[in-house]
Amino acid sequence: MGKTITEKIFSSHSKKDAKAGDVVVANIDFCFGQDGTSMLVIDAFRNLGAKKVFNKDKFRMVIDHSAPSPNIGVSEVHKKMRNFAKEHDLKIFDIGSGVCHQVIPESGLVMPGSLVVGADSHTCTYGALGVFSTGMGSTDVAVALATGKNWFKVPETVKIILNGKTRKGVYSKDVILYVIGKLGADYATYKAVEFQGEYINSLSMDERFTITNMAIEMGAKAGLIEPDEKTYKWLRSHGVKGRGRRVKSDKDAVYSEALEFDVSKIAPQIAMPHTVDNVMPINKLKRTKIDQAFLGTCTNGRLEDLAIAYSILKNKKINENVKMIIAPASKDIFQKAMEKGMITEFVRAGACVVAPGCGPCVGTHNGVLSYGEVCISTANRNFKGRMGNPDAFIYLGSPATVAASALEGKIADPRKYIK
Repeated sequence: MGKTITEKIFSSHSKKDAKAGDVVVANIDFCFGQDGTSMLVIDAFRNLGAKKVFNKDKFRMVIDHSAPSPNIGVSEVHKKMRNFAKEHDLKIFDIGSGVCHQVIPESGLVMPGSLVVGADSHTCTYGALGVFSTGMGSTDVAVALATGKNWFKVPETVKIILNGKTRKGVYSKDVILYVIGKLGADYATYKAVEFQGEYINSLSMDERFTITNMAIEMGAKAGLIEPDEKTYKWLRSHGVKGRGRRVKSDKDAVYSEALEFDVSKIAPQIAMPHTVDNVMPINKLKRTKIDQAFLGTCTNGRLEDLAIAYSILKNKKINENVKMIIAPASKDIFQKAMEKGMITEFVRAGACVVAPGCGPCVGTHNGVLSYGEVCISTANRNFKGRMGNPDAFIYLGSPATVAASALEGKIADPRKYIK
């Protein structure tokens, strides 16, 4: 009987013939924490009585959720992280580096076929590289940090086949929102999801990262895409040497379910307050005025996302009633966007470009919503309080939808702006 990508990765890392449902102890290739979780990781690591990390090259801390620090309490957290890094001779991604889920793969720290755990729920993002990567609690990450191992129940895998070609103005964010809207937020709880099909094969790496980033929003432990030459070209473009382990599912692999979607039938999608699976096509949404438009995050803060918004905002002015905030996902992306003239154009259009990081998305700073305000965002979550105020309203859409909405002062169909 054949194996899925997930079963193959756990077999190679546990040195056992691992199948879905098995409990295994597996070797970890990489683990990390960010400034919202690393303090707990450090405390748990010390409570375990650990004296040193299992491998200083296989762990990173990233200061991204509140970067630069917005208050004294956060500054103390950052200081604790920096001191721990010095104590154990660790490298750290400090303020301005960018979002953990962008800077880690950009830096070549995860490779195809790897097993990765992180103290952040969107660790599933790295599945775009053919990595089994999953979020864990801070104590579990501390165990991995101390021992280089952890225990897992090997999840079943759902196969989602995406075929067809999207129409003008429809992007990977629209596709994954559509799928989540059809399946529900708890559909794949404690399962892995493999994304396959001609549509997936056609996507750029930036678009694939958007798909796997949101696997957790349907409950999945991980979202995976088989590595191909696009994968390795992307890694080489970031100076990454080596190929990792190119893993693909066997033809006779057993899936808990296989589902197929025709992406050619999908219109631009909107996730409405206050759940990600509360999705409808934009043409059915009644006129919805907005106070804020946010472009960025680990879902849609990459260079292609900025380029989409740039193509819509160029030579135009953002609506006077809208605050538009743009946060590139990493320093590298910020620099490339500057070289291409995007940042200058965003500022001319009336947007506020902030340091690479997570602040607006998680509601720590750089764009906390006021009472009753409405935001259209490229983020992955829209529950109450996500952007810092439980009495605000968050809608999710693609970079094109966010840019079009910023121009019109209401949630707008981007297709009229797409050449």
